[in-house]
Amino acid sequence: MNYAPPPEILARLGEANVEEALRAFYVTRAGSSLRPEEIKKIPQLAGILPVLARTRRDPLLVDAAAGRAPVGLMAARLLGWSKVVVIEREPVRAASARRAAARAAGIQIDVREGDVGDADVWPRGAEVVVALHACGPAFDEVVDQAMARKVPWVLAVPCCYSDAVGFAGIARAWADHLGVASQAPVRRRFVESLVDTERTLRLEACGYRVSVQAFVPPTVTPHNLLWKAHRDGPGRRATEAEERWSRLVKGPE
Repeated sequence: MNYAPPPEILARLGEANVEEALRAFYVTRAGSSLRPEEIKKIPQLAGILPVLARTRRDPLLVDAAAGRAPVGLMAARLLGWSKVVVIEREPVRAASARRAAARAAGIQIDVREGDVGDADVWPRGAEVVVALHACGPAFDEVVDQAMARKVPWVLAVPCCYSDAVGFAGIARAWADHLGVASQAPVRRRFVESLVDTERTLRLEACGYRVSVQAFVPPTVTPHNLLWKAHRDGPGRRATEAEERWSRLVKGPE
């Protein structure tokens, strides 16, 4: 069941407040400004924060594949969440996230440098996991780690669909088996759709109720779909999803 945050919390999640908060964290010298990629993040953050807000009240949040941790930092500042763990593998980005986190007085933000696929870097007791534009296999690693820990809420937005994605090879085999047109735009969309289907069924098979929704318009980013998964536990839906998932990942015969 979704949590209903106080109206005053939702009222402060607009783009103007997001931009102000980003400046407080990242703009540290007079005359400097937000980076272009941070400006592009403003509507995305304003889109995902209300979804985050409706999960739980002050949960232990893991911001995975976090980059400079804008989602985790915004959750701390604008949602008032006091327990945030950031996971980022790139040392420069992790260091930047630590510097920004140091400016969040009175809020516990633990920045961990490591790969999201490494179980040792994950905290115990995570209640919400978020990954905004987890690239390629990072999306699947985040989802798998969250499922292994039975995290109650998973919110993840995939980015690129590279050949490094584990299911990509089987998806292409299905495309060949079904005679999908060889024109690149048609074939790519089919393969990406199968990758997304596998991800959705995998979550459902693990006992999650899954919705996939646009969290921003496609004019903001073409990668605008958010997987919102809430753990329900075993049941008929999970059993049926596991059967469908097993047939899909087996590949064509």
